[in-house]
Amino acid sequence: MLAAVVLAPAACAPPSAHAPAVVPPPAGAVFDYQLGGAYPPPAGTEVVARDRAAEPAEGLYNICYVNAFQAQPGKEDDWDHDLVLRDGDGRPVVDEDWDEALLDISTPGRRARIAERVDRWTAQCADKGYDAVEPDNYDSYTRSGGRLTAAHARAMITLISRYAHERGLAVAQKNTPELAAHRVDAGLDFAVAEECARYDECDVYTEEFGDDVIVVEYTDAAFADACRRWGGTLSIVRRDLGVTAPGSGGHVRRTCPGD
Repeated sequence: MLAAVVLAPAACAPPSAHAPAVVPPPAGAVFDYQLGGAYPPPAGTEVVARDRAAEPAEGLYNICYVNAFQAQPGKEDDWDHDLVLRDGDGRPVVDEDWDEALLDISTPGRRARIAERVDRWTAQCADKGYDAVEPDNYDSYTRSGGRLTAAHARAMITLISRYAHERGLAVAQKNTPELAAHRVDAGLDFAVAEECARYDECDVYTEEFGDDVIVVEYTDAAFADACRRWGGTLSIVRRDLGVTAPGSGGHVRRTCPGD
């Protein structure tokens, strides 16, 4: 369990003037989303996203997934009690869709302690050879019952971005179109947008990020619409909802015609 102590110097140091340059994924590159299990990328793939526990794909641009705003399912006890968001009865506030307890990012002190752990994860990503980090659940404040705010989320992602940039990692904005206009101040270099065609949100991302947007769709209709509207400019992939590996039974992975 993370101790409630003063931050380690590596985590609380300000950005260095000599921090490595960060580079977002190449715009429009052929993409594969492998969060449910790493496997050899299909021929022609240029960019891969994998869970932080996996090794990067050799010779490709690699994005490292970290769950930065919520605890993994059943893992809330791995966090200090006060770092898990709680309701009036002291019970964890849970994202019901994924059975994940929300982290309490409501104060500077708690954000700093959470960011310390996330920084350790991003350091591991950098040491493995990843090029970027994808901090998930930026939008968890929308599932907090009003206990967390957009300002809390923006302050948290800014800390995460600062430390990731120190490691030489580009930082993705994961979903959360309502905060895309703040991407510069938050230090976000590109976007990973799930189902933005399905919910007619892709233009919100491209207005702020240009072509530096990766689109993941989970239905045939939305995937076809995304390819028709942005297939020549954005990275677009059709995946199964579990983003599973081949041979799992439910595996789906397609890219736009011509990719």
